[in-house]
Amino acid sequence: MTDICVPHFHNEHAARDHIEASRWPNGVVCPHCGSLNVMRMAGKTQAGYFLCRNCADKFTCRTGTLMERSHIPLHKWLFAMMLMSSSKKGMSAHQLHRTLGITYKSAWFLAHRIREAMGEDAPAGGLGGEGKIVEVDETYVGGKAKNRAHGEPSPKKAVVSLIERDGRAHSFHVASVTADTVRSIIRTNVSRKSTLMSDEANFYTRVGAEFAAHHAVDHTRKEYSYRDHPTGHTVSINVSENFYSILKRGITGTYHSISEAHLHRYLKEFDFRYNTRSKLGVEDAERAALTLKGIEGKRLTYNQPAN
Repeated sequence: MTDICVPHFHNEHAARDHIEASRWPNGVVCPHCGSLNVMRMAGKTQAGYFLCRNCADKFTCRTGTLMERSHIPLHKWLFAMMLMSSSKKGMSAHQLHRTLGITYKSAWFLAHRIREAMGEDAPAGGLGGEGKIVEVDETYVGGKAKNRAHGEPSPKKAVVSLIERDGRAHSFHVASVTADTVRSIIRTNVSRKSTLMSDEANFYTRVGAEFAAHHAVDHTRKEYSYRDHPTGHTVSINVSENFYSILKRGITGTYHSISEAHLHRYLKEFDFRYNTRSKLGVEDAERAALTLKGIEGKRLTYNQPAN
């Protein structure tokens, strides 16, 4: 439950102290040169500023983070992180705009920056491992083709997810679900020592042979789970189906419509909440703290530089 009485959700000084403690638990470090030889500047006009005695640069707790050059108060940043971290199906920019008392445009970009902070890399060695099961499945999110006027193409977008049983999820937006794209995602992000489970799609058969074992359920025959007697494993992709049910309810009920250009960021958000769920011993406050740590060393600007 989100406690709005926490000081750093409504007091700017408390918010700054909270962020500084999170970012520099062992003492303030200059983000420009890495020096520990820094001093806090005095006076109202320099509130929150530090001066590095080595490189002579000034900085704040925003410098070198996703909050850099943002004029949104720090306590609103922290409150937004808590709201997005604790809302199972997400929180729309309109809701943030009303709750935080900022413009819709600011709320929209604030939310995308927080999603960027939630982004995580796949674990070293990939998902799964010896004796572990990784489910792979694909789905389509977005509007229904029958609702499109004048025969326009379906707005649905393809998503492929890898989900480790009792573990983490990693989702990808792909232009189309083909044997090559799916095989590339699986080979890059799943340990070869894992047992792979999928549905009956043909493109899983070839890549499945590259792993310790591969089992599939045949949905065309209304087969949804069965027991593999030699190993005792339950063969199914029900974990991934459950993950998709939350993803689709969030997109349909909270966001209503998602641009293809930003779908990968929404997937980061849903993956993050799944990977830090209560079942794994992570609660709302800890999830928000992980989001706050995730803002460090990243930038997301309105006009991204060309690659």
